[in-house]
Amino acid sequence: MAEAWQHPFLNVFRYFRVNEWKRSSKEGDVAVVMDKTLKGSVYLIRGSVSANNYLQLPRTSTQSLGLTGRYLYVLFRPLPAKRFVIHLDVTTQDSQVIRVSFSNFFKEFKSSATWLQFPFVFETRTPRRVLAGMAPPGACWTFLQLDLHDILLIYLSRCYGHLKSVKLCANLLVKNLYTSDLNFDPGITVSKAQGAKLPIIPVPREMAFPVPKGESWHDHYIHIRFPSDSPQATSELVWTNSSSPAAVILESVPQLPAHQVTLSKPLQYRMSPAIQMPRPQTSCPALSAPRVLSEASQSCQHSEGSCPADLSVCSRDSSAWVEASAVHTVVRDSQRLTHKSTGMPVALEDTGSHKHFLPDPVLRLKRIIGFGGHSTKWALWTKDGAAVVYPCHAVIVVLHISTGEQRFFLGHTDKVSALALDRNSLLLASAQVQPPSVVRLWDFPSGRCLSLFRSPMYAVCSLSFSSSGALLCGVGRDHQGRTVVVAWGTEQVSLGGEVVALSKVHADFDVQTFRVSLLDETRMASCGQGSIRLWRLRGRTLRSCPVDLGEHCGLEFSDLAFAQALDSCQVPSIPTLYVCSRNGHILEVDPQRMAVRCTHHLLPTGDPGPGITINSLSVSLTACAVGCEDGYLRLWPLDFSSVLLEAEHEGPISSVCISPNGLCVLSTTSSSHLGFLDIPSREYTVLACSHMAPVLALSTEQSRGQLATVSMDHTVRIWDLATLRQLYDFTSCDEAPCAITFHPTWPAVFCGFRRGAIRAFSLESTGVLVEHTCHQGAIIDLLVTPDGNFLFSSCCQGSLVQYSCSNSQCHVLRVAANVVFQDAQPHPNTLAVSRDSRLLAFVGPSKCTVTVMDSASLNELLRVSIGTLDSLDSAVAICFGPTSPGHLLVSTSSNKVMVLDAVSGRTVREVSLGTVGHWHVLPSLCSCSSSSCGGCSYTEEGRPAGYLLPTTGCIPRMFCCSCLVSALWLAPPLLSTRMPLFCWRPLTGLLRSGNTQHSLTPAARCTSVTQSLCMLWPSPLTSSRSSVWGMPSSCGMSWPPLRGKCLPLTVSHLGLLLVPLIPFSLPLVTKAFQGPPQPMMPLEDVTSQARGLPLQQISMPSHISTQPDPHFRPPEGTDGTFSASEEEGCCGEIHSPTELLKSPGPPVFVEKEPSGAGDKAWGAASSSWQYHGHPSTWSTREIKAQIPTRPDSYKHFTARYKAFMQAKNISCPPAGGEQLRLKTVVGYSGNGRANMVWRPDTGFFAYTCGRLVVVEDLHSGAQQHWLGHPEEISTLALSHNAQVLASASCCGSDAALCQIRLWDVPGCLCQQLISHHDSAVQALAFSPDDTFLVTLGDYRDLTLALWSMATYELVSANRLPEPMHGVAFNPWDAGELICVGPGAITFWFLQQHGADISLQVHQEPVPEEMGLAELTSLCYGAARLLYCGSSTGQVCVWDTGAGRCFLVWEADDGEIGLLVCSGSRLVSGSNTRRLRLWAVGAVPELQYKGSSARSTSVFMERELTLDGAIVSASFDSGMDMGVVGTTAGTLWYISWTEGTSTRLISGHRSKVNEVVFSPDESYCATCGEDGSVRVWSLASMELVVQFQVLNQSCLCLAWSPPSCGHPEQQQVVAGYSDGTLRVFSISRTAMELKMHPHRSALTAIAFSTDGQTILSGDKDGLVAVSRPRVGMTFRVLRDHQGAPISVIQSTYKEYVDLGVEGEDLWLAVSEDQRVSVWASNWPENHCKLLDWLSFPVPAALETSGLLPPSLATFCPWDLALLVYVGFGTHEEVAFYSLRQKQVVEKIMLPSCAMSLSLSPGAHLMAVGFSECTLSMVDCTLGTTQEFAGHDDVVHLCRFTPSGRLLFTVAHSEILVWEVLSP
Repeated sequence: MAEAWQHPFLNVFRYFRVNEWKRSSKEGDVAVVMDKTLKGSVYLIRGSVSANNYLQLPRTSTQSLGLTGRYLYVLFRPLPAKRFVIHLDVTTQDSQVIRVSFSNFFKEFKSSATWLQFPFVFETRTPRRVLAGMAPPGACWTFLQLDLHDILLIYLSRCYGHLKSVKLCANLLVKNLYTSDLNFDPGITVSKAQGAKLPIIPVPREMAFPVPKGESWHDHYIHIRFPSDSPQATSELVWTNSSSPAAVILESVPQLPAHQVTLSKPLQYRMSPAIQMPRPQTSCPALSAPRVLSEASQSCQHSEGSCPADLSVCSRDSSAWVEASAVHTVVRDSQRLTHKSTGMPVALEDTGSHKHFLPDPVLRLKRIIGFGGHSTKWALWTKDGAAVVYPCHAVIVVLHISTGEQRFFLGHTDKVSALALDRNSLLLASAQVQPPSVVRLWDFPSGRCLSLFRSPMYAVCSLSFSSSGALLCGVGRDHQGRTVVVAWGTEQVSLGGEVVALSKVHADFDVQTFRVSLLDETRMASCGQGSIRLWRLRGRTLRSCPVDLGEHCGLEFSDLAFAQALDSCQVPSIPTLYVCSRNGHILEVDPQRMAVRCTHHLLPTGDPGPGITINSLSVSLTACAVGCEDGYLRLWPLDFSSVLLEAEHEGPISSVCISPNGLCVLSTTSSSHLGFLDIPSREYTVLACSHMAPVLALSTEQSRGQLATVSMDHTVRIWDLATLRQLYDFTSCDEAPCAITFHPTWPAVFCGFRRGAIRAFSLESTGVLVEHTCHQGAIIDLLVTPDGNFLFSSCCQGSLVQYSCSNSQCHVLRVAANVVFQDAQPHPNTLAVSRDSRLLAFVGPSKCTVTVMDSASLNELLRVSIGTLDSLDSAVAICFGPTSPGHLLVSTSSNKVMVLDAVSGRTVREVSLGTVGHWHVLPSLCSCSSSSCGGCSYTEEGRPAGYLLPTTGCIPRMFCCSCLVSALWLAPPLLSTRMPLFCWRPLTGLLRSGNTQHSLTPAARCTSVTQSLCMLWPSPLTSSRSSVWGMPSSCGMSWPPLRGKCLPLTVSHLGLLLVPLIPFSLPLVTKAFQGPPQPMMPLEDVTSQARGLPLQQISMPSHISTQPDPHFRPPEGTDGTFSASEEEGCCGEIHSPTELLKSPGPPVFVEKEPSGAGDKAWGAASSSWQYHGHPSTWSTREIKAQIPTRPDSYKHFTARYKAFMQAKNISCPPAGGEQLRLKTVVGYSGNGRANMVWRPDTGFFAYTCGRLVVVEDLHSGAQQHWLGHPEEISTLALSHNAQVLASASCCGSDAALCQIRLWDVPGCLCQQLISHHDSAVQALAFSPDDTFLVTLGDYRDLTLALWSMATYELVSANRLPEPMHGVAFNPWDAGELICVGPGAITFWFLQQHGADISLQVHQEPVPEEMGLAELTSLCYGAARLLYCGSSTGQVCVWDTGAGRCFLVWEADDGEIGLLVCSGSRLVSGSNTRRLRLWAVGAVPELQYKGSSARSTSVFMERELTLDGAIVSASFDSGMDMGVVGTTAGTLWYISWTEGTSTRLISGHRSKVNEVVFSPDESYCATCGEDGSVRVWSLASMELVVQFQVLNQSCLCLAWSPPSCGHPEQQQVVAGYSDGTLRVFSISRTAMELKMHPHRSALTAIAFSTDGQTILSGDKDGLVAVSRPRVGMTFRVLRDHQGAPISVIQSTYKEYVDLGVEGEDLWLAVSEDQRVSVWASNWPENHCKLLDWLSFPVPAALETSGLLPPSLATFCPWDLALLVYVGFGTHEEVAFYSLRQKQVVEKIMLPSCAMSLSLSPGAHLMAVGFSECTLSMVDCTLGTTQEFAGHDDVVHLCRFTPSGRLLFTVAHSEILVWEVLSP
């Protein structure tokens, strides 16, 4: 209830006097304007950044409005084509502040404990969405009514207290805010309400909007009431009479809230939002009954708060749940407002009337090819030993060995992670991997699901039954990664009772295997890492005690088994326990004494080395079977004296199990093989096998009944569809196959590969018949015409090739370039051929067009454009119609299916699928039928034919042809759904049968390919409704014609499923749609329901997700790879005359004679097609389709552009004969990221400069230089033991991959070179034990690679879905690493299967408190704590064990690119140049407070501002001192104790233009493009003083000569880009003079020999002579006008030497290859031209504009010689004699010189080249030595006056070389 002063309503703006801005605040562009519609003043808030332009009430965040009114009324209007945000801070009755936000920024509803985000979405009704999310041009004033009480109660289950603050952010107009306890209706006037006696409260006059007479309020304004209180709200209400082009949708929670709340009846009604009718006289459409959901799904989802100890077991309550989903709509002439929300679960009393909404099963699983669930270790014998039980993904298979029949247990929605069967084979328990893990109990004889319940573990890794089946024990891990052991009572389940959770134990030790004793159900045993424990269950308490292992306490135990006993024998309560270890030990444990009785160490035959790695064991009465990592199944006697039998397998054995009769041993391998060894006959039988990598494509053949599959494991496998056994296996070692098809008439199969090859395999000779290499890219589709005459292939480069199939050679007939849409991803439905073999159709040449050609001549017959001006639609997949070749079906990117006339291109019919449930792009189509009747296709049995449309989600759909017709006028189409039984991967495509010349009959079947499963599905359904089946993500589907019953087929990663059709008949839909469509139903176990499972026990998650839970860490030994990267490379150059065009353009047809030119048989000489890629495994990358955009984060390394080519071959000088030795590197590469390391304990300090690694002693300043990288180094990482330094360079023009060098720190040598990334490496990190190195590719590479430091081999490479900004290993767990990136934090877990290592990935979104921020940096703190910096300056703290963020605080104003934490201190660095020290000692305690954690416990201790964005940092353990690098090219020493920063390393951040030296060589000076002049101490190369001129570039520099007579008054003169020159005093560190002698930029400058005159040249070719003492320019020489001056040099000569007077001899060089030599006597103002040289430019390149500089200098050992180098007819250095007036000597150069310097001390000449090399030429001997080290063009070389040192410059890198005496 509002306070009295707030009743009946409160004008917020008036009460708080907003116009005075005393109790309120504004920021940015906030102004008062006059609005013509409201005829009054309103506040206009606008700006490009909403957060910087706002109006806020009250003024500060510490104040509170204290408004207690239930309703808040916001009167506002969004600005057209803009976005806005409204923030409300609401305080609950328990003083918790909740932020409620409404914005059209938000794409979906999000919530947390302290934040609710509601999207405000504007939709257009046109086919194409324009400015999605922004307000349309016709946006009108809106009366937003917010029920704050219900918002908090419904979405957070909290009680509303008062409104604390309001923040209105750009862009919007706002009139006012009001609060009240009254529910006002703005559309009803006072007079109308009184006259009609309506129970409605009209708005007060000051709140009312003006309405013209005779018009309706709803015709001009919008009323939004949120949440609504109307009980008549429908699931969706669409007004068809509205012609408005736009709609505003305020979206709400997409799924049920996290907590279950019991609501009263009125509140239940209020959860359905009200509907404000735009025209009350219009009637609403009839409402349909809500669909019924089973309680099991909802109770499982919400039982967290209702069941104690997190042990949630679903009850069998007969009540059902209804999802109170509501949409309310407001429609007017210009806008429609729709609010979608999902309310709380509401219990229904009567559910019988809704049973017809439940899906009926339309498929029954027939056969499966494949083996393995979440792991390959689960396979069990039945009691009689006649069958085995094993998982295949989400299906549990019972295989009868003698008959080969299969029986299935269906119901799981994710991979099965554990199985258990009781001793009598009556109860079967299974768990699935999707967290939280769901456990099912089955009646094994009938296959009926008895119970379904959620386990308290996030992953169940082991299940074990007692012998009677009354007790079930499970082992797994909780969301914090702790081991959990749970015991359930199951004795009442068979009688209709419930599963009872008896006990739950959290363990701090590892449990790999858990077994219940067969003789005593209260006793169990477990083993794990260094642990064997015996357990006992007493009552409801589960306790354990460890076995004394003695010297074996360090072993890793992998499996255990209890000894068997005869039924008649009297045995102790617990028999002997056998436990195996991974180093070959088998321990016999005495459970009575809890000690090891004896130990057996198993060794391979004849090998005295280390023991056998044992993964599993099983014990019978007389023998023990062990499965080993070396692939051997070994049978030992119980005394382990000798091996009885050995059976070798193809891969490591995962598990073994001896049959109950002891005569057979069942074994499974990690290579997905399942079989058994018959001990008496010593024969091994394979029961099931599958591919070892994702299946990419399949094809079927009719006459022979065969199935062909290709996989990323580089194999092509042929299967017998009758027996499902593998017939052939073709392996390609060097490349992966990606497409396949059968020939319809002769026994051969065609296979396409990723490198563009097409190979034909004979099924008779099992050899390769022919190979074609006409494609340059990966083959994306293969197709043989039904008559077998032609074969067509297409590749990702867009080329189409036609082959003649008249004989086995399959000659190439035609090659067409740029006709098929160029798609880098292999796609099985790019091509389609008609049933009469006459027409060929494909998507291309663009994605918006479909082309139809004559299949024989490839003449284009038709081209149809799919997209229009109003729609950016594109074709995704095509196929010809099932009955008539004249119909072509096209699936489009806008979720439509178009039926086109293949002759005229006319659209016959079209159906849109975007309104049914959750739809994605349809990647493929497949049709089936044999005849037609009228406008609808029918099968031979009279049933309507259909089309199977898989999506990129997990649901394929079947559409009858009548549906495609009727859907044109149904709004929306009536398409009922069938939800999946087993679905966990998105569908991606369809494949066709290899033989299609026959009509498709009811015996036809559809084949769909996924990355995880392969299934056969039935032929078209006899229903007018669409049907949905759960199946994994399909790469392809087809309807292969086969004899007998129709069996649709679906393919997966490791298995095949065969499903026969269950016939059914349903009436066709012929009447108009009478109500809104029902939402897509959740996942249901339709098979279990059909077998009698009560509805309440069916598992129905609220949505289907392919993303694993971030808290879940899979158990060791499981397969959890995130993604398999694709293969990289393409076919290289084409050397034949018929070269295909690479660039898009018109189609180019190349006719080839049937002679087979361009073909080659297997084993023949190599063809003209060459491949220049790199060998790779099936997990290597695929070619990128386009260059991605660089993320808006400064953390990403971008190599500086360099217009040069690396030198191919550099002749290194002989050891000991070098003339140069690199002494010092000046500068730090501020362009790198994390490219500096410092280890305080060892003193190791290293950083990068260009492509050099500089290791420097901080005490002495001595440097070591590690050279080897060909390109600029992006990042560094030092191992934890400081023995290995990893450095990574980017990929250049010559290098195909980035180089990662591993340096031996003690030996200062590169010990290994590895490479995998193809653009740049973003980050490097070593594991805590230095076992692994992780490398993170940049935004173009998008890969994360894991390397073994023992073998330097790549152990895992994973493709990233988006760019990541940083990566780090968990210092407390070497098996965990974390990446941060846009919108999420990614957890990676290392999974090791023997020698194979993979990465399991989980993601957690950015906390809601951080808004739209991206995580840009990370570092670990105390145990389990992770600090992450964001792009908006916030730091969030994560509990990695729980996978949640519990604290966020504002740490900076900009992007935080660096975090370093140690102990209780945290350092943050950002692009605002600020370095801050935070005290975080209280943070570990806050992780246990949950949502009550406050950032006030974190405070800033110190702050420093540096000269650039922070890119690298290292600190000591106490965080008292450290080294920090910035983008300005500076390394700073930081002392937090003193609060100071001191420069350690400094350099120019941009190009260095000149280097000069003091006459006594005590100093040198440099100038750069950054406008700075820096003076360095030559001995230590430390910066002494810096002169900075802002907004100008310093282009030239000169040091005053020694002849000025005042050494203490040394000066430097600098020329700038604005035409000025400045004279700086070194001693006084001040500028003494500024002159402006030029109008353009100065390019060269020099002092006269006496230091009293300054010569300067500019880019216009003018040379000015100035006297700094008087500040005047007294002469300007224009001889070089028109070309920039490149060099001015002045030297001393004898007065009358060379025949002219004067002591100054100077020269000027211009870029037009001209040199002028002058003699001057400046005190007398005398200057005379001595010589003029002009060097010709080659005519062929005269206008190329790529000329190297013209350089000239006086020879220091003979001043009468002038040395010139420039661009001439020859690459040479010319020595010109001023006395002889001719060139007296020439020295040839390898290429054009970019810089030149001659040594005053010896006859040496240094020349720099554009190839980043430096040559030292001995002018006396004529020898040349080449040196490398620079990363760019060596554009500057300068010897010191003594000639002992040489300075070379490439861009900003300065290398100091020591000249060695010969």
